Amino acid sequence: MIKISAITAQLIHQSPFIAEALEDGLINVAALARKLQPEVSKVAGKPVQTGAIVMAIQRMPPGSLHQPGQSLRSFFRKVQDISVRSGILDYTFRNSGSLAECQARLLAQIGQKLKVYYSVSRGIEETTLLVSQAYEQEVDDLFAKEKRLAKEKNLNAISLMLPDENRVLFGVYYFILRQLAWNGINVVEVVSTSNEFTIIVGNEDIDRAFSALLRLKQV
Repeated sequence: MIKISAITAQLIHQSPFIAEALEDGLINVAALARKLQPEVSKVAGKPVQTGAIVMAIQRMPPGSLHQPGQSLRSFFRKVQDISVRSGILDYTFRNSGSLAECQARLLAQIGQKLKVYYSVSRGIEETTLLVSQAYEQEVDDLFAKEKRLAKEKNLNAISLMLPDENRVLFGVYYFILRQLAWNGINVVEVVSTSNEFTIIVGNEDIDRAFSALLRLKQV
C-alpha cells in the first residue's frame, strides 16, 4: 500500500509552483491539505484525514521542495542580454482580406531599416501590429481603410535573449510574468520567438520592469 506521505509528495510535485510557494511559506498548509484530500483518498483507496496530509507535508525532506525551481534559477543566470527599445506604437486591427496587403506595403518601406522595431501577431479575429513610433504616419496612411480597434503610444519593448533550453524547460514564461505581476507591472503585449521573449510596457513601468527582470538573474 502506498504511504500517505508518498502520495502527498507526488501530488505536490505534479504542480511544481505549489512546491515553490510552499518553500517560500506562501501557502496555508491546512488549506492545501483540504484541497489535496479527495485525490489522496482516491489514490490511497480509503478516506484520509486532512491532519495526516498536513503531517505528510510538514515532514517532507528538507530541500525536496526546492528542486522544481532550481533548474529555472540556473536557467535565468545564463541570460546574457536584456535590451530595451523605446518609442513603440501598438495597433490592433480587425482582420480583413486586405490587411495582409497593408502589412506588405509597410514592410516594403521599412524592411531594410535594421533599427526599426516591427512585430505582427495575427489572431482569429484581430491582428496586433507593433512598430517604431517614428513610422506612425506611414501606418496611419497605409491602414486608413482598415477597422482599427485600438492604438496605444509611448510604449517600450524589453527583450530577453533566452538560452536554447527554454523550448524544453517548462515554467520559463511563468517565472518572467510572475516577477512582473508581483511588482505591480502592467504588461501591454507579449511577443516571442524561439529564443527571444519580449514584453511591451508603458513609460510609467519601464524602469521598474527592467529592474524586476534583471533580478531574475539573481534568484
